[in-house]
Amino acid sequence: MTDLTILKNDFYNTFNANCEDIFFSPGRVNLIGEHTDYNGGNVFPCAISFGTYGLVSKRNDNKFLLHSLNFKELGTIEFDLSELVYNKEHDWANYPKGVIKTIIDHGYSIPTGFNILIYGDIPNGSGLSSSASIEVLTATILNHYFKLNISNVDIAKIAQEAENKFIGVNCGIMDQFSICMGLKDSALLLDCNTLKYKYSPINLDGYKLVIGNTNKKRGLADSKYNERRTECETALKELQTVVNISSLGDLTIDEFEKFKDSIADSTRIKRAKHAVYENQRTLKAVQALEENKLEEFGKLLNESHISLRDDYEVTGTELDTLVSLSWDQKDIVLGARMTGAGFGGCTVNLVKSDSIDEFIEFTTREYEKKIGYKPDFYIVDISDGPRKLNL
Repeated sequence: MTDLTILKNDFYNTFNANCEDIFFSPGRVNLIGEHTDYNGGNVFPCAISFGTYGLVSKRNDNKFLLHSLNFKELGTIEFDLSELVYNKEHDWANYPKGVIKTIIDHGYSIPTGFNILIYGDIPNGSGLSSSASIEVLTATILNHYFKLNISNVDIAKIAQEAENKFIGVNCGIMDQFSICMGLKDSALLLDCNTLKYKYSPINLDGYKLVIGNTNKKRGLADSKYNERRTECETALKELQTVVNISSLGDLTIDEFEKFKDSIADSTRIKRAKHAVYENQRTLKAVQALEENKLEEFGKLLNESHISLRDDYEVTGTELDTLVSLSWDQKDIVLGARMTGAGFGGCTVNLVKSDSIDEFIEFTTREYEKKIGYKPDFYIVDISDGPRKLNL
């Protein structure tokens, strides 16, 4: 549990001013439905109890002073409301800066600047959406202070737009949407084509979600992510010559198998197969949870990882090792899969509550033997979305 008193002291020592308010924006984990969001399919994420804290005080001028306890070596980063441009030297602060600019571009007034101290307990580069968390945090602070009345759905859209246009990462909307719309003890079935969503209560009944971090930075992720998107877009165009669809998510498994030969390249067939099958797996997973069939849900998690490994090819040695070690512990683990973009980052594991220490001990030991360094683990609860905390 993060000590807010310590953070308030840090704020005073950084800005020589008292903190006026504290806000929190969660991270997210996608339970199942990976690389389906930009293919018009369904995803099934939830907000988690790890996230980003923002301590703020309003200024009387146009300056924003941002300081992150996670990147102390970068010092306090300063910019003015009149100079909202991407600056490589501003590093992480480009994310909040991009959100501020996007809000203004949408016609909202931001009359003054802020002092903002950031502390995140989401590991950076882990695939648990630290960037989307800070984007949503920034929009939530401005929305609250200036009474902008932006809905959480629109905050998600603004945050995605900032990442697409200002940062230059061609992400889908899942991360920002699931953070904005988080609900305690519920996951969100989201159709990324239409933004239709429904909450699905999660009753894990003696099991807990344990996130495993490979501690491999996802160096390949952005380039390979864009490559996979292109492969799927090409496969979609080929399929559209024989079937009337607007996205791969429109296809059933039977339809895909019937029309897949219209895709000219075997690699693209595999990519499209993952998108179609994973979308259907996601719908089955929601149904399994609604019917309290935890074993069936766990089996679908395993199948998701196999598809990401073999058909989409976005896992890698570290993720495969971490998942495989979970699968070796069938008595206490119902299912495991990579989560996020891949090539490093995290796994999600469904582990028996009273065996978590045993799970972590075994997996850490064996992973270190095979990979050469230790993984980290986080036991997470399913959380509400962004909010102002009591001081």
